[in-house]
Amino acid sequence: MQNFQTATPENDIAWMDDMEFARQMLAGINPTRIQCLQEFPPKGKHSVSTIKASDIENNLDGLSLIQAMEQWRIFILDHHDYLMPFVSRINANGVCAYASRTLLFLRSNATLKPLVIELSLPGFSRRTTSSRVFLPASQGTGAALWQFAKAHVTANDSAHHQLVSHWLHTHAVVEPFIIASRRQLSVMHPIHRLLHPHFKDTMHINALARNLLINAGGILEQTLFTGEISMELSSELYKEWRFNEQALPADLLKRRLALQNPAHPSGVELLFPDYPYGADGLEIWQAIKTWVTDFCTVFYKDDDSVRYDMEIQAWWSEIRNIGHGDKAHEQWWFNMTTISELVETLTTLIWIASALHASVNYGQHAYAGYPPNRPVQCQRFIPRERTPLFAEFLRDPDKFYVDMLPGRFQMTLGIALTEVLSRHTSDEVYLGCRPLNWTDNKEVKQKFKKFNDALQEIEKKIVQRNRNPELKNRCGPAKLPYKFLYPGTSNNRARGGLGAEGIPNSISL
Repeated sequence: MQNFQTATPENDIAWMDDMEFARQMLAGINPTRIQCLQEFPPKGKHSVSTIKASDIENNLDGLSLIQAMEQWRIFILDHHDYLMPFVSRINANGVCAYASRTLLFLRSNATLKPLVIELSLPGFSRRTTSSRVFLPASQGTGAALWQFAKAHVTANDSAHHQLVSHWLHTHAVVEPFIIASRRQLSVMHPIHRLLHPHFKDTMHINALARNLLINAGGILEQTLFTGEISMELSSELYKEWRFNEQALPADLLKRRLALQNPAHPSGVELLFPDYPYGADGLEIWQAIKTWVTDFCTVFYKDDDSVRYDMEIQAWWSEIRNIGHGDKAHEQWWFNMTTISELVETLTTLIWIASALHASVNYGQHAYAGYPPNRPVQCQRFIPRERTPLFAEFLRDPDKFYVDMLPGRFQMTLGIALTEVLSRHTSDEVYLGCRPLNWTDNKEVKQKFKKFNDALQEIEKKIVQRNRNPELKNRCGPAKLPYKFLYPGTSNNRARGGLGAEGIPNSISL
């Protein structure tokens, strides 16, 4: 396995390229996990990382570690703390899993350069860990070991994507909003009419998921390295969930991928503009928020009109106290007494059901449909020197890597799943599109036309960005342009199928 970092647009090994490995954290199917590192070395709940300054300080393009930290140029993909309590149980079932930390450096051209990977296993006591550190290499055994380390990181990220970013943060958390809307808002209520297209087919698809995907012995348990503890892990991470942090600007600020800037329409400015998910997402977010604001101001003239809307208050109470009842006493919930709180809530909800879900779902076949690029589990630990396993690795590194990947059945099942999930339904309706007779209010129709026009302008910007060679994260070595947040508004017709472009209104698959 030689020259892993020399992938070119003409070859078929772009997935081995370090730049592509890093780019997928910004423009792949799980672009919401990476964050700017706040302290070095990284600290967990029970331990401090074993990564040393000497591991990375010679790879910071002339900057010192202190300078790089002060300039917010070191990033982390962290799959350590939440996994460590589960690793022993996971590995007892025959897979070989680590908890991982990956550090990356933001270069002057806005690409990310992997610096180091730390892979950890539980130690002999509950609060100790056994960690190994891997550094980038382009030749020899070092290059092969580095590639193995990246595979383990990607397996971590694959499980987090399916169980948290996809299932938990879109499908699952939206359900209480749908149920409360059906129970508390009359079909004539304006907010019911606003939200109705964003709930299309979600309860049905979630029911199917519970029967086939996330059930005991289901497809995710058969494919992901987390196996039978998959839903337990997802439930554990629900404890960290906050609805207000699913607003895109808040999420970017939390991960330090953006700074507050009141001069920008969304109130935030990206830390660097070549973050495809962030750049496209903020424009979609702002278009949704403008539409929701315009809509609400037609029906709500002041804050009292929200405060004394009994249906809205009953709706919000059910969401807080029943739907997300185990979080009822959290202080971050909106009081729902102002128009601005209603607008922020509705914008966040529509964002989750449409754009956020599209960004983490419809690109699965493009990236995870080729298992070496995105393995869902590893069947071998990385060998240590002076062991029989290391001798086996030295005899044939390529075979060792292939043997480390999931078995044929699991890979075939995983590929089939990504193909099904990446298809748009034949009756899909896209963001900014509705039936002609959805309302007879002329002012609302004018506001909706404004929303539609804004989305079509965003489409043009996305096409331009993807053609801009200066924006290296838009396509990367794999030459896959970022289109997961392309609205598809200008071509609203049932097109369905694999590879269809557009942001569906709802979580319909």
